[in-house]
Amino acid sequence: MENKLQEINSKINKDTVLLFDLDGTLVDTDFANFLSYKNAIQNVTKTKNEIQYNPTERFNRSKLIALMPNLTDTEFGNIIKQKEENYKEYLSQTKVNTEIAEILIKYSKTNTTVLVTNCREDRALTILNYHNLTDKFNFLLFKQIATNKTHINKYQKAISSLSLTAQTVIVFENEKEEIDDALLAGIPIDNIIKF
Repeated sequence: MENKLQEINSKINKDTVLLFDLDGTLVDTDFANFLSYKNAIQNVTKTKNEIQYNPTERFNRSKLIALMPNLTDTEFGNIIKQKEENYKEYLSQTKVNTEIAEILIKYSKTNTTVLVTNCREDRALTILNYHNLTDKFNFLLFKQIATNKTHINKYQKAISSLSLTAQTVIVFENEKEEIDDALLAGIPIDNIIKF
C-alpha cells in the first residue's frame, strides 16, 4: 500500500483535480445498504424473508426484482422508499477507506477535490456528514437522472460542468463500468486509481 500511496503522491501537482467516487471507494457502504434493503423488504412484505448478504456484490434494485419478481409496483416503490428512509439506522455499518480518506484530507488543503457519485444527494450527504468528510470537497456532484433514462457518464458530466481538463484529473473509483466511463471521458488510464 505504501508504494501505491507514493505513486499517487508523485502524480499530484498543484494543478491536479481529484475526483472521488463514494460507494465502495471512499466509504464501504455495501453492508449498510444491504441491511437497509432487508429491513424495508421485511416491513413492506410483512415476512421474515431471509435474504443473504453477499460481500462480492452490491444489493440493488435489479437484485431486488430478481429476488422477488412478484412484487407489485406499489410494494417495490414502498421498499425503495423505506430503504432510503431507514438507511440512517445503519450508518454505523459503513466504513471509511482510510487510505483514500487520507489522500482526500491531505489534498483538500491544496487541490480541487470533487465528489463524483451516482448516489442520491440526501444519502451521500448523510454518509459524508456521518464521517466528517463533507467539508473536504470543493464540489459535490450527485446522481443525475436523464429525462430519457439513458446512462449519464458521471466523469464526463464532471469534466464538462466544472470546465476541467481530463489530463489533469485523477480519479479514485472501484467499479469497472465507471472506470470505463472515466476512460471515455478522456481521463488517462494512469490517472485512474482503482481501490
